[in-house]
Amino acid sequence: MSTTSLTASLPVPDRADRLRDALLAADFTADGLLELLGAPAYAALARSETVPALRATRADGPLATLVRLFLLQRPVPHDRARAVLPLEEALADGWVVADGGEVRATVDVRPYGGPEGQDWFIVSDLGCAVGGAAGASGRGEGVVLGVGGASTTLAGLTVRTPVASALDLGTGSGIQALHAAQHATRVTATDLNPRALQFTRLTLALSGAPEADLRTGSLFEPVASETYDLIVSNPPFVISPGARLTYRDGGMGGDDLCRSLVQRAGERLNDGGFAHFLANWQHVEGEDWQDRLRSWVPRGCDAWIVQREVQDVTQYAELWLRDAGDHQGDPDRYTERYETWLDEFEQRGTKAVGFGWITLRKSGADEPSVVVEEWPHPVEQPLGETVRAHFARQDYLRTRDDAALLADHFVLAPEVMQEQVGMPGAEDPEHVVLRQNRGMRRATKVDTVGAGFAGVCDGTLSAGRILDAIAQLMGEDPVLLRDRTPQAIRLLVEEGFLEPAPGT
Repeated sequence: MSTTSLTASLPVPDRADRLRDALLAADFTADGLLELLGAPAYAALARSETVPALRATRADGPLATLVRLFLLQRPVPHDRARAVLPLEEALADGWVVADGGEVRATVDVRPYGGPEGQDWFIVSDLGCAVGGAAGASGRGEGVVLGVGGASTTLAGLTVRTPVASALDLGTGSGIQALHAAQHATRVTATDLNPRALQFTRLTLALSGAPEADLRTGSLFEPVASETYDLIVSNPPFVISPGARLTYRDGGMGGDDLCRSLVQRAGERLNDGGFAHFLANWQHVEGEDWQDRLRSWVPRGCDAWIVQREVQDVTQYAELWLRDAGDHQGDPDRYTERYETWLDEFEQRGTKAVGFGWITLRKSGADEPSVVVEEWPHPVEQPLGETVRAHFARQDYLRTRDDAALLADHFVLAPEVMQEQVGMPGAEDPEHVVLRQNRGMRRATKVDTVGAGFAGVCDGTLSAGRILDAIAQLMGEDPVLLRDRTPQAIRLLVEEGFLEPAPGT
């Protein structure tokens, strides 16, 4: 994509409802695409591979025409476009342009399935909806991306309780604002790039969502001192030497942009409000990365920070050099930029870069719960309810001393299974593992007492009475068992294996 195309005017959304009706009539939806293309070709699109989809759309037909036009950015004959679109309106409003006897799209339009089966559309720059960030290689600094893995990850993490106000900070093509519009009375979306706000307006209009309050500016500057019940941000978190690409480079030194976002979010959250961020952070020589992140958490907020991946500095530099298309250009220029990146890391003492999720909840607690952990294992999205439940458990645990904990009743969480590990034929297992089959899909090793305790937690008996029964069966002193077990119960509750029984 040339710089000139980035400065061209974008479509106007005034009659987007008419275009939406036409797209839906042709089954230009996520489900429709899967049926037309088949699973292999559909999956290939996420890898920026378009050849299978091109082969699958050789035949005429309304859906094949729209896939080629808006998703694959291939010209289609004028008469085929007219058969499936309100063509004169689409031309006048700028969604397509005439090119001889053919019609070309001016923007990417990608079908996107909402969490409750909604048929939505994400609008982005040409070539940037297919494959997410990989589609941006070598493009201009103001490029606006479509749906990528980071976007869907953040959408899945977000707590979706009804709220009065939500802020999508660094909205890009508007996917987070689109999700927020389903459960927030008022949505504000900001971006440093004015073109991104234009794309957000198109995404919302073409998806049939309410309009958002769109504001241009950096970080929290556009919202001044306003506060919100929900803040979401997939910011330009890449730790890079400079701010060459607006969509990914924060323009601050090291991980200062992510740190600043998190630290300043506390004063922008209403009581009980959530803030969700994707972020990169430095692993600095001689500094514990978990302590580094704990220092980011603003006063009065609980936090749950999950590191999903770590890359050494060479892997990290290569990833983002490829993202920018630098590996396809002048080898000397590539080497120069690679050296600059490593020089920056060396000066800052950075040995690796972590990627993950940061969630804040404005609790106002005197002793906030701050959990920082590494979890590179598979999880089950969406995780919004898992996130909400995590903070609810923190609220519960900080109000219970050991005596109160033993007086309470618990139930085993749904989808928790027990595994016994040991040599075949052995009379007793070497150890027992409790495993979650939903959400974070955690696994934890427990002793005989822990396994027996979890197995009988159905809400009927208090924790203390269960331990007394176990002590009697095992011939142990019930007082000693009560003294040593509360910490293990706390861990099972904190990690979601046990839940306080209803009414507790």
